[in-house]
Amino acid sequence: MLLKQYKIHFFDALKNIQDEREIESFFFILTEYLHNLKRVDVALNPDFELSDAAIEKWNAILSELQQEKPIQYITGEAWFYGLRFEVNENTLIPRPETEELVDWIIESQKSKVQSQKLEILDIGTGSGCIPVSLKVNLSQANVSALDVSEEALEVAKRNAAINKVDINFIQANILEVEDLFQFPSPYNIIVSNPPYVRVLEKQEIKKNVLDYEPHLALFVDDNDALLFYRKIAQLALINLAPNGLLFFEINQYLGKETVVLLENIGFKNIELRKDFYGNDRMIKCKK
Repeated sequence: MLLKQYKIHFFDALKNIQDEREIESFFFILTEYLHNLKRVDVALNPDFELSDAAIEKWNAILSELQQEKPIQYITGEAWFYGLRFEVNENTLIPRPETEELVDWIIESQKSKVQSQKLEILDIGTGSGCIPVSLKVNLSQANVSALDVSEEALEVAKRNAAINKVDINFIQANILEVEDLFQFPSPYNIIVSNPPYVRVLEKQEIKKNVLDYEPHLALFVDDNDALLFYRKIAQLALINLAPNGLLFFEINQYLGKETVVLLENIGFKNIELRKDFYGNDRMIKCKK
């Protein structure tokens, strides 16, 4: 069978699940993943023929896509801030909104002297996309990353190696940290994208996220939705250097509540920023 013939079958099989643009994206991700053919190569090879073995692989992946398994978990990789990251079911798939958060952090350091020592801590690192991207772009920084999941940290360590950066990894449950001085202090920047989706918001979550991505990294109890923000902010207040910065990715519905929480804990110059969808998504504040 020719690849162009299989493409018709591929689109037909997914048309009731995904929109055409998404299906096309999946198709070209897979031509590169399975055959090392970029979009332009496919166009230049209209008679590219699939072997029986190749069709078997396509069919197996198509079956997973019909179950709405994220394509990043099928290929085992995702792109974030121009860098390649390994991902699996132990880590969230990096999202464009988080790229905006990373961009904000890098932007905040543009006016600083490059030789200035910079200490950064990422809490709840998952795949390591935040600290790795920061280290690549702020090479003078010493970057640490913390997560409760040993499996996630193993992925993050591999991603640091893939992108050729040194990160200090820490395994700990941030909610069980009693000694507020346990981290090497002071940090100039602490950043976190902690669990923030309330259980009551589950109905808004797409099947491909709800059924496959780790709930430990997604959900928080309805009755204490800002639990992680409160704990991390308390730790940050003690572990940040004077005028150190705290950055959060936040629940779009709890922007004002998160600002009030940070004010009450003692942070100043609190700035709430929207993402490119127009949702309250990130906060920067100063010790």
